[in-house]
Amino acid sequence: MTISTMFTRIAACTAALAATVVLLATPAPARSQGAPAVDPALERVKSATEAFFKGRYQVAEVRRTPVAGIYEVRIGNDLLYVDGQGQYMFLEGSMIDMKSQRNLTQERTDELLAIDFGALPLDLAIKQVSGNGKRIVAVFEDPNCGYCKRLRADLVKLDDLTIYTFPMAFLAPDSETKARKALCAADKGRAWNDLLLNNRVAGNTGTCDTSLAQVKELARKLGITGTPVLFFANGKRLQGYAPPERFNRMLAENSKS
Repeated sequence: MTISTMFTRIAACTAALAATVVLLATPAPARSQGAPAVDPALERVKSATEAFFKGRYQVAEVRRTPVAGIYEVRIGNDLLYVDGQGQYMFLEGSMIDMKSQRNLTQERTDELLAIDFGALPLDLAIKQVSGNGKRIVAVFEDPNCGYCKRLRADLVKLDDLTIYTFPMAFLAPDSETKARKALCAADKGRAWNDLLLNNRVAGNTGTCDTSLAQVKELARKLGITGTPVLFFANGKRLQGYAPPERFNRMLAENSKS
């Protein structure tokens, strides 16, 4: 390499370095100070949530969450979660279809808890019929269960209903004594109604053979851990007490053939 060639290359490198220094020293153009981009999902989620609650509650804030497509919705100090399309809501552990107002979690739970009604050993139950008896339910009750008494008071007022009662005895020390005496009465249905509705224990020794042990095993197999539990004719399960208006709707819906 000749001296002239070397100086030519050094000069070229020096010029390139100078250009680089100039570029680095030149400030970047200022970013636009306009409004930030609007996420349309935020407004969509807000509108869908307020529509779901029919205007009873106002959404205070909608925020993104670490889960893509799921937004946090704040109403006062309560939080719930809605998908970006405003279709599904996670509320108190349940997934809600906001458009159809359906509790998808409850529907799935009902499906899992349903039974084959025809497989119930109805011979173990007390049978009572009002009217034509075309609507059928099976209920598990304990004589010391307060909600059982409320449910029984509602059931005896209904027409055209067949009730299969499976007496249980587990809530209190005297539950078995009371249940046994009802089951040993000449008219078991009347005795059971008197027990739950009037707290009137049948006047017998209660020493006859009863179905209590078999019903206890049946309840275990069905996953019954509390009372009342009622099964509709299609196998759907009602756990606990439902007020008359709600119960009548459920009875009508679950009695369809």
